[in-house]
Amino acid sequence: MRLVTTAHPATGTGSGSMPPPAARHVFGAVLPLAERYAELLATGGIGRGLIGPREAGRLWDRHLLNCAVVADLIPRRCTLLDIGSGAGLPGIVLALLLPDVQVTLLEPMARRVAFLDECLADLGLRNVTVLRGRAEEIRGQFAADVVTARAVAPLDRLASLAMPLIRPGGMVLALKGERAAAEADAAAPVLRELGVGEIAVLQAGVGTIRPATTVVRLTRPPA
Repeated sequence: MRLVTTAHPATGTGSGSMPPPAARHVFGAVLPLAERYAELLATGGIGRGLIGPREAGRLWDRHLLNCAVVADLIPRRCTLLDIGSGAGLPGIVLALLLPDVQVTLLEPMARRVAFLDECLADLGLRNVTVLRGRAEEIRGQFAADVVTARAVAPLDRLASLAMPLIRPGGMVLALKGERAAAEADAAAPVLRELGVGEIAVLQAGVGTIRPATTVVRLTRPPA
């Protein structure tokens, strides 16, 4: 098992309900869909308690762009499972940017599943499926090339949930905070037991968003 730390550059940023300048650079042609998704989060997402009311003014910087820059870490034409998708972060954002990636949003709570279904219908996303359930419940029944998770669980617990759900040669991308490297070090014994091949602490969106998104990437060795 090898630990790697690196950065991924991507170009200013802003806050509030209007998309900041970086959004056009990151989302490009799908910016109108990203704007519509931001509206859905600011209305139904907050109204149903999926997003905190204080988040309305920082949806772009704290949520949409924070998730979007992770797209650069994902191979094209793969399958992706988003564990504990909640309001669709990062799964829906990644599906907008990666139309050739088949995305499954895994969420156990009925009210969140209903919101996700409504978002997919509103946005017209054809590369996304919503699956109600928990990671433990689909073990042995589902495998993806990439598993993503944001604010789901500590890294050791998350790895125990996610590693059985990725194919050989696949990876887990865990969106983490500033203590990601320390968390990865502390989880190393458990990660070794789970068969993790490499741990990489990455900075996605350097030069585009501040702070950049910290991602812990866990790989499963090829068969």
